[in-house]
Amino acid sequence: MSSRPRKPPRRSDALGSAGEVDAQSYTAFVGDLKQKIAAARHRASLSINRELVTLYWTIGRDILERQEREGWGARVVDRLAGDLRLAFPEMTGLSPRNLKYMRSFAEAWPNGEFVQQVVALLPWGHNVRLLDAVKTQEERTWYARQAIEHGWSRNVLVHQIESKLFARQGSALTNFSRTLPAEQSELAQQILKDPYTFDFLSLGPDMLERDLERGLVEHLRSLILELGKGFAFVGSQYHLEVGGQDYYLDLLFYHLRLRCFVVIELKIEDFKPEFGGKMNFYLSAVDEQLRHPDDKPTIGIILCKGRNEVIVEYALRDSSKPMGVAQYQLSAALPPQLEDALPTAAEFAREFPLMSVVKLRIEIERAVRDLADKRGVAFDRPTGIMKMLRDLHRNGSVPSSTEQMLDALHTMNEATHGMDVDPETAERAVEIGTIFLGELQKLNTDE
Repeated sequence: MSSRPRKPPRRSDALGSAGEVDAQSYTAFVGDLKQKIAAARHRASLSINRELVTLYWTIGRDILERQEREGWGARVVDRLAGDLRLAFPEMTGLSPRNLKYMRSFAEAWPNGEFVQQVVALLPWGHNVRLLDAVKTQEERTWYARQAIEHGWSRNVLVHQIESKLFARQGSALTNFSRTLPAEQSELAQQILKDPYTFDFLSLGPDMLERDLERGLVEHLRSLILELGKGFAFVGSQYHLEVGGQDYYLDLLFYHLRLRCFVVIELKIEDFKPEFGGKMNFYLSAVDEQLRHPDDKPTIGIILCKGRNEVIVEYALRDSSKPMGVAQYQLSAALPPQLEDALPTAAEFAREFPLMSVVKLRIEIERAVRDLADKRGVAFDRPTGIMKMLRDLHRNGSVPSSTEQMLDALHTMNEATHGMDVDPETAERAVEIGTIFLGELQKLNTDE
């Protein structure tokens, strides 16, 4: 009996007619591969840097031990540099000056395990700057860890050291320990500084508060650098309507690690008790009108020209809202050594779309969670937007632009984590995200 030839199985083309689910799956797959490739390249570069810095530490340790054990003088370093360069003519970094840095490096970091785990993650140029500019072990360790965590460039590291960030970090007067949960209180305290250094502004003694605010917004990238990692700009003079009256917040941010809004009020005078009352009112309004159920309580920061610690303590003592008071410093002129590190107008124009991407991503995540809540889709743990959309798709319809959104989401995630994103790519992600957000909001309204 002859059998009819089998038809080849229908191919499920993720880019063709197999349906929206497959298209989304393919887009997610490509995005996942891109992230894995980028992560592998990053690990490779870190591995090369770690080996080089570890080698320098080993050379420095050996020189140090020989000098101590055999009494060799400083001139042996010059001789050693000549011999090593003859043996390895293609290798840079074997100058007498650099060998002396290696010796100082090993002396500053005697623990080889710590060097492997922490210091070797920094480029050699960063380590040289730490040796030159920071004298105590505690402070040097702190700057090394912060540079790794925040991805500081060498110029930014120098700026943070010169602005004495170590002494300023976490020193603002706050009521966080009483008004925030313990797990959030310590982190919130650490994101505040005192004083803040706005040395990128050149404002005269007759400045007004609006001049200070305008200057900070015009130098938004430098402001966010001073505020620290995690601050996403939402708006200046942000409008709120309460009881039929209009109110405007000087600066409004969203902190990605704290998962809360941060209101900043600027004062060109010393702190007054009534500033605390006004901030308490603003925080209540933001919590009521902007805060999502998943957000933590909104935090207020009052930046003043000066403050009396006793007055601040009394003003914050009975407040139920988390707020802090810090001072700021201005510089009449920008130090010449920092001019190259600060952004030009063109750089700021490239940076601003990224802030729009981060802000839009926050709004989309909230809208997706709202839709999930209305459909009774529960998540056992913190879940990313992509996972939530897949769960929603199984539970019902999702916006028609979901496929494009999943591709744009990769750009949004890169911007959120501080990675460089091409301005055109960022602008396209904003266009797709805006359409997607509109469709989400319509679904939420129709539910």
